Amino acid sequence: MNILVTGGAGFIGSNFIRYMLEKHPDYKIVNFDKLTYAGNLENLTDLEKVAGYTFERGDICDKARVAECIQKYNIEAIVNFAAESHVDRSILGASAFVQTNIVGAHILLELTKEFNLARFIQISTDEVYGSLGTEGYFVETTPLHPNSPYSASKASADLLALAYHHTFGLPVIVTRCSNNYGPYQFPEKLIPLMIVNALNDKPLPVYGDGQHVRDWIYVRDHCSAIDLVLQKGRDGEIYNIGANNELKNIEIVKLILKILGKPESLIVFVKDRPGHDRRYAIDSSKIRRELGWSPQHIFKEAIKETIDWYVNNENWWKRIISGEYKEYYHLMYEMREKVM
Repeated sequence: MNILVTGGAGFIGSNFIRYMLEKHPDYKIVNFDKLTYAGNLENLTDLEKVAGYTFERGDICDKARVAECIQKYNIEAIVNFAAESHVDRSILGASAFVQTNIVGAHILLELTKEFNLARFIQISTDEVYGSLGTEGYFVETTPLHPNSPYSASKASADLLALAYHHTFGLPVIVTRCSNNYGPYQFPEKLIPLMIVNALNDKPLPVYGDGQHVRDWIYVRDHCSAIDLVLQKGRDGEIYNIGANNELKNIEIVKLILKILGKPESLIVFVKDRPGHDRRYAIDSSKIRRELGWSPQHIFKEAIKETIDWYVNNENWWKRIISGEYKEYYHLMYEMREKVM
C-alpha cells in the first residue's frame, strides 16, 4: 500500500511512520510535512535510507502540491495527522488552527474524491467532546462540545470528513484518541515539559490546582490502533482510542519527579488557562470489539521508558527548546501569575 502521511514529522505522525514500516516493510510511506515548529525531521533520521520511506515538504493547504505527490507516488490512502495541535497556542491565535485543521482537511478530502483514493483517515482527538464530570466516558455518539479554538477546529474537520462520506461516499474514517505520551513529543505538552524542566532543575508549572484528569495512552498503542482502522475499519465510522489510564495532572508531575529523584518543591502552581476542560475519559470498547485492538503497554512501565528516552536524548530536546520555543515558554509559563 502507498500511504501519504500528512504531518509525519510531528510526534504521533513520526511514531506512526516508524511503526508502519516495521509492521509492513513492503509499504511505501510518503511523509508530507510543512515543518512548522513542531515538525522535526530528526524524529525520523533513522529511516532516511529505508527504501519504503520518502519525505516531501509541503503544506496541506496547497492543493496543487498535495495533488502532485498523490500522482507522483501513486498514493492509495491518506492518514491525516497534519494539524495545529496545542490548546494554549490556539488561545493565543486561532487563525492558523482554522486554516490548517479545517481548510487543510477540506483540501485533502477533495483530493481523496478527485483521485478516488481507497481510504482517508482523519486523526482527531477526544477534546472534541468537551469536558466530563467526575463520572462517565466519551463514546462515539457523545455530542460534540469543543471548548477551545483547537478542539473546535478539529470537530469541524471531523464533521466535514463524515459529511464527505455521507454525501459523496468517500471511504472516510475518523479516530479520536486520548492524550498520547512517548518519545519525540514536543516539549510544550505536559509530560515532556515536566521531564525537561525537572532535568534542568527548573520550576514545573502546573495549571490551576493540578486536579485536571486525562486518559493517557502510549503513542505506539495509538499507532497500532490506527493501523487496524486503516486495514479493517468500516467506512463512515468513528473509533475512540483510549487505554483507561485516568490520572490527575499533579499525579503525573509527582510521578515524574519521583522517577527522576527530583524534589516536589520544583512544582509551581500557575494561573489556569481559559476554558480548561476538567476531565477527559475515553470508552474504546467499539474498536476493541469490532477490530480486536487492545493497548499493549502498562502506564507505569511506559512512562519510565519515556522518561529514559528524554534522559538519553538530551541533544534532541536541547535543540528544540532554543529560539522560538523559548519565547513561547516565557509567555505561557514564566509570565503567568503564580496561584499557590
